[in-house]
Formats: sequence, C-alpha cells, structure tokens
Amino acid sequence: MKNKYLCNFQKLLRAFLIFAMFATSSQIAAAQLNVALSNARLGTMIKQIKAQSKYQFFYDDNLASIPVHAVNLKNASLETVLDKALEGKGVSYRIEDGVVYLSKKETQTAVAQVAQQATHKVTGTVTDTTGEPLIGVSIQEVGTSNGAITDIDGNYTLNVPQGNKELQFSYIGYETKIVAIPTSSTTLNVQMKSDSQVLSDVVVIGYGTQRKSDLTGSVTNVSSKDFNMGLVSSPEQLINGKISGVQIMSNSGSPTSGSTIRVRGGASLNASNDPLIVLDGVPLEQGGISGNDGNFLSLINPNDIESMTILKDASSTAIYGSRASNGVILITTKKGSSDKLKFTFSTTNSVQTRTKLADMMSYDEFVNTIQSKGTDAQQALLGTAHTDWNDEIYQNAFGTDNNLSVAGKIAKNLPFRASVGYYNQSGLLRTDNAERYTGSITLNPSFFKDHLKLNINAKGSINKNTFANTGAIWAAATMNPTIPVYSGADNFGGYTEAIDNTGAPVNGAVMNPVGLLKMNDSHSTVKRFIGNIDADYRLHFFPDLKLHATLGYDYAQGKGSVYVPAEAAQNYTTSGLDYTYGPQKKVNRLLTLYANYNKLVESIKSSFDVTAGYDYQYWKSTTPLYYETNTLGEIQKTSKATDDRHVLLSYYGRLNYSFDSRYMLTTTVRRDATSRFAKNVRWGTFPSVALGWRMTEESFLKDNKILSTLKLRASYGVTGQQDGIGNYNYLPVYNISQSGASSLIGGSPIHTYRPEAYVPDLKWETTTSWNAGFDFGFLQDRITGSFDYYTRQTKDLIATVPAAAGTTFDRNITTNVGNVDSEGIEFSINATPIQTKDWNWDLSFNMTWQKMKVKNLSLAAGTQATNTSVGPYIDSYQLQVLSEGYAPYMFYVYHQLYDEKTGKPVEGAYVDLDGNGEINTNDLYRYHSPAPDYILGFSTSLRYKKWTLSTSLRANIGNYVYNAMAMNAGAWETVSYNSYQLNNLSRSYLETGFKSRQYLSDYYVENASFLKMDNLSLGYNFGEIYKGCSLNVSAMVQNVFCITKYSGVDPEVPNGVDNSFYPRPRTFSLNIGLNF
Repeated sequence: MKNKYLCNFQKLLRAFLIFAMFATSSQIAAAQLNVALSNARLGTMIKQIKAQSKYQFFYDDNLASIPVHAVNLKNASLETVLDKALEGKGVSYRIEDGVVYLSKKETQTAVAQVAQQATHKVTGTVTDTTGEPLIGVSIQEVGTSNGAITDIDGNYTLNVPQGNKELQFSYIGYETKIVAIPTSSTTLNVQMKSDSQVLSDVVVIGYGTQRKSDLTGSVTNVSSKDFNMGLVSSPEQLINGKISGVQIMSNSGSPTSGSTIRVRGGASLNASNDPLIVLDGVPLEQGGISGNDGNFLSLINPNDIESMTILKDASSTAIYGSRASNGVILITTKKGSSDKLKFTFSTTNSVQTRTKLADMMSYDEFVNTIQSKGTDAQQALLGTAHTDWNDEIYQNAFGTDNNLSVAGKIAKNLPFRASVGYYNQSGLLRTDNAERYTGSITLNPSFFKDHLKLNINAKGSINKNTFANTGAIWAAATMNPTIPVYSGADNFGGYTEAIDNTGAPVNGAVMNPVGLLKMNDSHSTVKRFIGNIDADYRLHFFPDLKLHATLGYDYAQGKGSVYVPAEAAQNYTTSGLDYTYGPQKKVNRLLTLYANYNKLVESIKSSFDVTAGYDYQYWKSTTPLYYETNTLGEIQKTSKATDDRHVLLSYYGRLNYSFDSRYMLTTTVRRDATSRFAKNVRWGTFPSVALGWRMTEESFLKDNKILSTLKLRASYGVTGQQDGIGNYNYLPVYNISQSGASSLIGGSPIHTYRPEAYVPDLKWETTTSWNAGFDFGFLQDRITGSFDYYTRQTKDLIATVPAAAGTTFDRNITTNVGNVDSEGIEFSINATPIQTKDWNWDLSFNMTWQKMKVKNLSLAAGTQATNTSVGPYIDSYQLQVLSEGYAPYMFYVYHQLYDEKTGKPVEGAYVDLDGNGEINTNDLYRYHSPAPDYILGFSTSLRYKKWTLSTSLRANIGNYVYNAMAMNAGAWETVSYNSYQLNNLSRSYLETGFKSRQYLSDYYVENASFLKMDNLSLGYNFGEIYKGCSLNVSAMVQNVFCITKYSGVDPEVPNGVDNSFYPRPRTFSLNIGLNF
C-alpha cells in the first residue's frame, strides 16, 4: 500500500513539473525581444536573447562562430529574430518547451535521400543511476536536427532513418552521452550520470584538474569511499596500504605520535624525505611544533577529507619543483553541493588493548635464574611480591571520535559545508592522551553565470596532549618482578625505588615505572588555523581563458608545561621540574597566480591545456627565550629565542596536448629561488616531459570486447630538494654556547658565542627521474590496474659527512656530496568480480619493489669511500652506516660465530673478515637494511544487500630490524647495574647465555618481514528509518593480527632499531552514522 501511495505521489510530482514546464514555456513564448546586431556572430546573438528571456539553447560549439545578418528589431518574437538573422546561413532551428535547438541545415540532396530512406521507430526510457526517470532529456540523432524529448515517465519515441548509428542524450546537470542505435531491437534505454559522478573521473593535479584518461604521469587517487575505516586520528592513516609505492608507518602506538610517510622510498639522506603535502592548494609546513613534534598532520580532521591524490613520478611532481623529489600528496576537503541542507553525524567509540610486549623472562624464569646463577648478594635482593609491571603501566584505552557536518546551499549560487569534530583518545600507557577540537567551513559561491567562482576554506583545530613518560616502558620491562609497586613509606611519592646508604635514589638505577608515569605531568596545547581563498575567473569575452588566484594562510602555535615534584626519583637531584615552554609560532603565507587556457580544436582533433603561473611562499618560525626550572625556581637549562624565516619564489608553466584523444603530451618547467642558498646558486630549473598513448582508441583495438583500456606512459623530469636543512647553512653564523659550556670571566660563568660550520656554495639537491608504465582495463573496466618502472638519480646530495681537519668549525659538515640512485617497480590491480543488485565484491592489490644505493659520499671525486655512522645510539654505539655502493642505513656489524654442537652464538667470537688474526673495526660488514624489498597491500569489500564486510592487509618482505631490547637486556651484566637492585632479563639470555652485551653482533639483526591485517569491519546500512533520516552502523577491529618471525615487539619500527618500542594497540570500535 505504501509503495502504491509513493508511486502516485511521484506521478503527481512529475505532472506538476510538466505543468510548470509548460507554464514557463507559455511565458517564454510571450517574451518580446529587442535585438540589435551588426557584424555579429551567432554566439553573440544567443547571449543577447538569453539576457532578455528564459530560453535555453542547445547547439554545436562550431555554430557559435557563424556570422548572422544585421538586424534591428524591437518587441519581436523569437521566431522573427531567428528568421531574419539566420536567413540563408545554413542553420535551422526548432523550439520545444522553451529550448531552442540549432543545427546545420541539410542540403536538398541530403533531405531527399533521407526521405527516400526507410525509417524505423526507436523507443526507450532515460533514467539516472538510481533508476529514477528523467523528464525533459533532449535526444538528438547525431549529425541531424531530428530529435525528441522525454516525457513525464522518462519515455521517448523517435523515428530515425535506417543506417543511422548514434543518438545523443543531453540534460542539464548530467553528462552528455552518445549511444549507438541497436540494429536488432527498437528499444534503447539509457542511464545518465550526474555531474558529481562525472567529477569522480577527474583527479586533482598540481594547479588544476585532469581527466584520469588524459593523465600521462604516475598519479593515484583515493576517494573517501575507499578510505581505511575505524578510529583514524590523522589523515595519512586513511590511505595506508592503498597505494603502490607509498609506505606509511606510525612512529609508535601513542595517540600523540606521528607517522613516517615515504613515496618511492624517498630520494635523500640528510635532507627531508617527507613528501610535500598540499591542502586545498596550500603547501603545508613540514615537521612539527612545540607540543606536537612529528605529528603536524594530525591537526587536520580526517573526516573533512574528500580525496587524496598522490603524485609519484617527475612528470606529475615537477610542477612543484624544488619540493617534489619525495612525491606530492594533494588533499582535497569536502564541499557543499546539493540544493537542500544535508546533515551528517557520525560517532566512533573504541577500546584499545595491548598486543605483543617485549619478550622478557616470566616471574618464575627470573626467580629460578637468580637462584641458580646469582650471587648471595643478588639472591638477597629477591623480594616476596609478585608484580606484573606491564599490568601496572598499561591500560585498556578508550577513545571517541564525533563529527557533525551540514552541507547544502545558503543561496542559489552559494554552496557551503560546515563541520565540527571532537576526538579524544587515551593511550595504552597510563596518563597518555590526545584530545582534539576541530571546526571547518567551506563556501563555494559563483557569480556572473559561473564565470567567477570562489572557494573559501577555513579550518581550525585545538589539540590538547598529555604526554606519558615513555621511559616507563623500558623500566616496566626490566624492573624486578619480586618487589612491590609501593614501599609503604612517604618518600619518592610512596613508590618503591632503589636507594643507597644515604637514602637517595641510586645513580643510574632503573626507576619505578609507575612513579615515572604518575609523578610526571607534561601537557601541551597546540592551535592551528589553515585558510585559503581561491578565485577562478573565466573571461566573458574569451571563455577559453581562466585566471586563478589563491591566497593561503597557515598559522600554528604550540606551548606546554612540565611538572615533576621535588620528591620524585626521576628528577631527585634537581629538586624536580616546574616550567612552561613556548609559545612557538609558525606562519606560512602563500600567494598563487596563474592563467589557464583550455581549448578543443575539433578541426585538427586537438586539445590544448596551457597553464602559466607564479608562486610566493613565506615561512616564519619563532620561539621565545625560556628557562627550564626546578620546583624551587632555579634555572636548570636555558633555551634561547629563535627567529627562522625563509622564502620561496616560483615561476612555472605546463602544456597538456592531446591529439584525437589518443596521443598525449605533457611538458612542465618550474624556476624556484630559495633564501636558503646564496644568491649565485639560489635559482633552480626543474623541467619534465611525458608522453601517453591510448592504444584502445586505435582502430585495431577500439571495438575489442575484452580489453577496454590500454594506455602507455613514459616520462622524464628533474625535481629539487631544500627541505630538512637549516635556513642559514650558507651563512657564517654565531650561536650562543650551550648550557654548561660557559667561560669564567671575573669569576662568573659567561656564555660566549661560537661560530657554526657553514658552506657558502651549498646548493640544490636535484633528482632526475625516468618513469615508464601502462594503465589497463578489461571487461568494460571491471578489472583495472597499472604498472610502472622508475629510476631516480639524486645528485649534489645534501648530506652530513666528516670534514677535513681545520677546514671548518665542526667535525662534520652538511654539504653537497655525490649521489644516490634508486629504482623500483609498482603494480596495482582492482577488480569487481561480482556486481548485481544484491551482491557487490571489490578487490584491490598493489605491490612495490624498490632498491636504493649510495653512489658517492666523498667531498672530492676520486677520494676514499666514506663510511658515515648514522642512526639512533645504543649507549655509545651507532649500528648503521652510509657507504658508497650500498643501500643507505645498512646495519654495520660483526659476523657472529656459532657453536657447532649447540648452535648457540659464541660470546665475542666473530668472523675475521680481513684475515689479520684479530677482530677490529675492519671486520665490520654491512648486513641487510631496514627498508623492505617488497611492499604489498590487499583490500576487499563484499556487500550483500545492506551488509558490507571489508578488510585490508599489508605485508613487508625483506626488511630487517635490530632487536636492541633483546641485546640491551639479554646479558648477565644487565641483571645488576649496581649492588642495590636486580633487573629482569630478556628471554634471549636463556638462548645465548651472554655475560656481556654484544652491541655489534649480527645475531640481533632479525628478519622482520610481516603480514598484517590492518582492519576488519562489518557494516549494516539500515537506510531510511524516519522521514529522510538514514542510519548505518559498523563494527571494526584494527591491527587484527601480525604474522612474523621477528621476536621483538613489532616488526615495523622507525629507523629499524627496536629499543623499548611503544606497542601499537589492537582497537575495537563501533561506528554509528546518521544522515538527515
């Protein structure tokens, strides 16, 4: 019964629309026109008529340039104007329901031929993608004026001559469609895509947009419907594992930590390897800010993001010149579009649990080991408590993410979207917490019949972080499990600590992990505002030319406080800590001006898209002078004030040329100047060229029923690098000495100024890239994919290397040295094996192989190869090295020898690689790299009616990790750093029996290849539950499982060194979404 009433209502609505259409038509028909034309063309006449009436015109663009007769008519009907102006011009017209159809007149011969031909009737229905009929769609026989219009039910009837092949379907707000007339049937039903669906075939590129089919570079777009689901704290997590050649790794399991993003592995050593991130046309500042180090991107609400586009090869990135060597990520936020207001509310609530922890001895293993191998003094330190220190510092962490948005139109030409968000996530580690408030508003007004379009974006966020003392992770792993958490005394906050004979904490002792957390109060508040105004003006007198201007502003402020009470063991000798820092302020200002000319010249089957522009970007970062003081107000450390600024000026141009929709050419050139280099080397030029060939548009493949898409691509380009270094490295700068490095003058310590190392001719690091690939599609693109092979050579490498004695004011110097080469293969495939009304199954797989090699690190050609120790320190050891001819950051270790009978490693026994009879640094060798050889990603989504099940997995193959936790807690010497305390041991001690730590043994370099299921979700779409309100619910698990041979906490760690890593949590969440 409900369906019957709904059907009747729809019929009534359509009847009303038709009535309104006819009523409007009658008003239009009564319009009286005043037209004065002299030496004018048809296009000019149409503009005059449209300005005085409500008539709409449909015609081929080529007709606009046809000259018309001079007329000077007042209060004339449309028919009179058209008859006078078009007489003898070979143009015919017909008027239906306020729409004027113009076409070339057929010659008398052609008319006669048509009259003689037999005709047949074609009927059908035109609907949108939801199946709703479209009223008033114009159907025209291609190449003629013969046509029809759909009725109230979307039906049409048209008589066409035998032998004519195609009909054109056009409708305002929908993509025009040309369809072949069936030869064996008289029925032709057509489904039309709305403009918003057409836009999904368009991707954002640098300074503009382009159809996917016209791309010549390696570009990947991920829209919101394909984003990773679950509790997502930062935008980069939305695309983790989705794109070949892109590796995203969270730096730890803390909600306040950031991520490491690498596109094609990066191209530098000491300069930044982070990709350039552009938000709605505004390139963002890299790095973090006080109170939010390393997680600057988390200040943006992921729920506001519509799509992310990754530019990977030089053809697509060179338009960004000096900042594009490491790829570019373009983030586009959501905008308002529909006529009526639409509210969206979503809430995700979650609980996080811990997964794998450091592999330490159990309580029984520890007690048995001390009793069997410990001295009497060590055995006397065993207590009677049974403390699980991990249970004391870790918790089940709760989180919530709530977002409310409204989108629609304030006025006819003013779409808008506004949103607010609240995110709060506690960490697995007690006292760890991240809280974020966000708000955004987007206005997209248009004026002068869409000739002038504005995009106004404003986003703000306030982050409030509480930082846990992560030293508690090491302490909980190594703390004696036989002693209690609380001592029963009042000193040290009541926590059990190792104390000496004077009652003070033992110097260098492992401190109570609960005390480290509970007696450390560290907070920060970070505010950020990102705003931009875009203006696009398409010239009235020259509509093929568009002028664009962008004003962008990015402001961030970070400040915080630290308080540790005087009685806390962790700062006992300094009487605690009590100070505030900041506010650090960062400002990023942008001006972009460019012109774009876009023209399709049908006579030569060519399309031209030309862009030329100018950028000015200014950065400023300031930090005030502040003092780290104790609870008595005494200064412990001085942090000097800073004021860093730099400017980037750019000129750029791009040409996209397409011939016959088959052959494509893209060329770009950019000139950048940075204040970070001296005037004589300040400018850099970055060109690129790319070719494309759409083979499936060729006659020999065009009608292939299996192969629907095949496009070959090749590109070459040069990009630059100047991020990740100081602003004044080329200038002789004096800095004030550090705390503790003062001179006694007059009996008082005075801080002096000292010269910094500098290189006056420091210049651009440049990367030359080649890329070859192809895009393919089968079975009407039910299966799509791409393949790319690339090589990159980075020269004038900016790296920190040892300096010759006496040449500068430091042992090491950052300068241009040698080059790094890399190559890789990327493959991705997407398929929809099942696509029916009730069932839909999508699959996606991507694979990346990459290899990087340092070619030269010498300050002068022909000099001895340089080995530079790099990576994090373990005590006084660095375990990684940069060496010529090898992959960067390889582990530089000794080759461990093993007992032939037991298979156990022999302590201190290594292979004598140089054969000189002794083990020294000459026997160190390069053993594996933290970078994986292969990166794999897989995702799938299965829908049955209103149920949707989806999952995504990632795998790394060939990456190695140094298990510093096992080494640093896996020798007997670590069981007692002093005579007052026992420490737990790694279970690796049970396998090795090492007495002393073997820092440089390759025994601890482990294969860390892994397979991870990142998320698993099950959702149900309830549809409309009450008067336009729809509901969907989904349950999700993140970090579902990890399969690996690595014995440590996590096979995916920054820098490849695992030392008391903050474990990544497993997250269970429930999402509820409402649309109304």
